[in-house]
Amino acid sequence: MTTTATAASAIDEPDLAEAFRAIVARRRSVRAFEPTPVPEAAIRDVFELAQWSPSNCNTQPWAVRIASGATRDRIAAALLAHIDDGGHQQGDLPYLRKLYPSDFKERQVAHILCQQQALGIDRDDKASRMDLLRQQLSFFGAPHVAFLFMPAWGNEREASDVGMFAQSLLLGLAAFGLAGLPQTLLGLYAPVVRPLLEVGEDMKLLFGISFGYEAKGAPGVRLDQTREPWGTTVRIMA
Repeated sequence: MTTTATAASAIDEPDLAEAFRAIVARRRSVRAFEPTPVPEAAIRDVFELAQWSPSNCNTQPWAVRIASGATRDRIAAALLAHIDDGGHQQGDLPYLRKLYPSDFKERQVAHILCQQQALGIDRDDKASRMDLLRQQLSFFGAPHVAFLFMPAWGNEREASDVGMFAQSLLLGLAAFGLAGLPQTLLGLYAPVVRPLLEVGEDMKLLFGISFGYEAKGAPGVRLDQTREPWGTTVRIMA
């Protein structure tokens, strides 16, 4: 495989801009996967590129564990057993949704309704909503899940570095014709996941990224969602 610098030098800048535009437009959170595993060589290529993500002082604080095959199945089974036994969510980092301002809450509710409508789930259909949770904890059928950890002593600085790694990874998956889904929900079951990956208390689980080949045409595989205009969140201060 060529290095990133070598590959970039072979393409002029207008082509790079159009390639980036196409990759960003192609990347979507996919919620239905084919069971076919991704070849290990392709996984290695994508993760090798993601390793070039920026981080504070080049500390590269991310630690990634990819669950495939039997390990992936054991984690899914453990997560399902946990909720079947009435187990609660317990993440390494707090989920502060109760502090969401009104615009955050509106976007969250719109996302949930969009997903339920795409799957034909009525808002009051508790059984179908529970089935959706089970699909989430089964990684929507994805054959691989990358669990992203950071050092337990870290704070928002290290977490933001892991976020930059995750975005590089998601764009890399799209560029290689693969599908990915960042699942922050998985971070809320850290005590279940950590021992199955042989990860100690010295690492915090942030979230997981399920990936594989998209099951095209499956109900709800891609949600029809929008984004705020860039000027809503970005200001140019001249």
